[in-house]
Amino acid sequence: MLIVVLATLGWPPSVAAQSVCREDALWLKGDWGQARFSVEVADTHAERSRGLMNRPSMPASAGMIFIYERTGPASFWMRNTLIPLDILFADERGVIQHIHHNAIPLDETSIFGGQAVRYVLEINGGLAKSLGITEGTLMRHPNFLQEIANWPC
Repeated sequence: MLIVVLATLGWPPSVAAQSVCREDALWLKGDWGQARFSVEVADTHAERSRGLMNRPSMPASAGMIFIYERTGPASFWMRNTLIPLDILFADERGVIQHIHHNAIPLDETSIFGGQAVRYVLEINGGLAKSLGITEGTLMRHPNFLQEIANWPC
């Protein structure tokens, strides 16, 4: 609604989009509805390697978005991760292709997300099911490839 109001007031589209798309926020949208998460961005090798390790808790509306330079196969594990997580794997268009529910804390078993992964969202375990998030859900974030995103900023 805010984007519509700003557009009708003659604000440039970039100003209207910034009110919805911020680096610290990620949106999900599907047949089940919409959700907004406050996210930390992990877009360097060091940040992606550290992830959510050694954190005793995370607010329900929070998460971490992993952003890769190239689309390709992706696997995760729960080494030194103290809280259960739902891990959502998305392609370069920001479409969730696979969800791993309730990854077990401290488990070093590899969690394979698929062959064509560009973005990975980690949220609290059980949240994807409780919200009804399914494969095919769209993700929106300003650091996504906007020219091919299914839900661009």
